[in-house]
Amino acid sequence: MNQHDLSDLRAEFDKFVKDSCSLDAEDLKKDPDTIDKEDEEPVPQFVDALTAKLLAPAVSGVYLSRLDIKRIAEAIDESLPIKERIKMIRSLFRHTNSKKYLQDAFEEINKHINGRILIYQELGEAFKKSKPIFDEHIHKAKKTMKMFNQIIEDFEEIEPSSDPLFI
Repeated sequence: MNQHDLSDLRAEFDKFVKDSCSLDAEDLKKDPDTIDKEDEEPVPQFVDALTAKLLAPAVSGVYLSRLDIKRIAEAIDESLPIKERIKMIRSLFRHTNSKKYLQDAFEEINKHINGRILIYQELGEAFKKSKPIFDEHIHKAKKTMKMFNQIIEDFEEIEPSSDPLFI
């Protein structure tokens, strides 16, 4: 293949990306669904810290994909559209008002994390020299699950009252 053919291929690819894949201000005006107003709504305090720790595999020891987050939501009877992982987690916990909801959500997340731990254990047994690496990820995952218990303990339920200004 000669250099001229590669240049043509590259130019064609760049044009395709520009036309089909990029979003600019005009595209956002044409399609208002690309940005949801819900994404801009405030979330409880713990959500920002949770997303920073849960979605970073270097911190949590596991990677939760968009599909994992969607399955977690479906398991607790929530419906989430597939978006960026951080927006999905924020949507999942945006309207949290009871410890029961938190417990159910964290229980489902724990199921996914425990599944990853089992995979890490199997890989550690199969590849002995890599076992310390998998053990480190297991330790991080278990530490993350303990964080969930602390969030549940610290969470203050929001009780509806007859007087909205009553504190």
